[in-house]
Amino acid sequence: MNVPFPILYEDNHLIAINKQAGQLVQADKTGDEALPDQIKAYIKDKYNKPGDVFLGVIHRIDRPVSGVCLFARTSKALERMNEKFRERDLNKTYWAILKHKPHNENGKLVHWLVKDHDQNRTKAHLREVPGSKRAELDFELIGERAGYYLLKVTPLTGRPHQIRVQLSTAIGPIVGDLKYGYPEANSDGSICLHARELTFTHPVQKVPVKITAAAPKLDIWKLF
Repeated sequence: MNVPFPILYEDNHLIAINKQAGQLVQADKTGDEALPDQIKAYIKDKYNKPGDVFLGVIHRIDRPVSGVCLFARTSKALERMNEKFRERDLNKTYWAILKHKPHNENGKLVHWLVKDHDQNRTKAHLREVPGSKRAELDFELIGERAGYYLLKVTPLTGRPHQIRVQLSTAIGPIVGDLKYGYPEANSDGSICLHARELTFTHPVQKVPVKITAAAPKLDIWKLF
């Protein structure tokens, strides 16, 4: 069958794909087909499953972002992975390309974020304000080419648009991210933020799992 997504990991409990920029993790007002529907169709066809296929969304990646996206194939795996995300009992690594060079080659960013649900935007504050949630991430400069800078980003909390707004506020906007201040769009509508790696202990088998997603094929990524 024609699979519209690269599969990075698959067993009886979990399935991870390399989400392409533009693919929806959760249905929205656009009415475009969301990834869970495509993955359920793939599982139903591959394993000849009768009736409805269970698939749980463990975490969400913004539509213009690419990279590792993990789903649960059983309710037990979903419950246990959700707990891991709540307890931060796993490690997420992102890559981001910026036009601004950070003042330090590595560091920690701490902000208090407020989500504007009507505008689907998040605002970062340096101090706690009413309705805000604390957000933390670590960053490291790992590449520099042709006036672009590649950062390895490790979010320590999981807030909406966290990496996008924190980098934009403290260093500079991610390339292609019009919403947070970059002046021009990428040709494919993506932003240069990629969920590179996810590591955790398997929720059922209790063995270490490391899932890595290749960077997008856009020319700017090929610089690195």
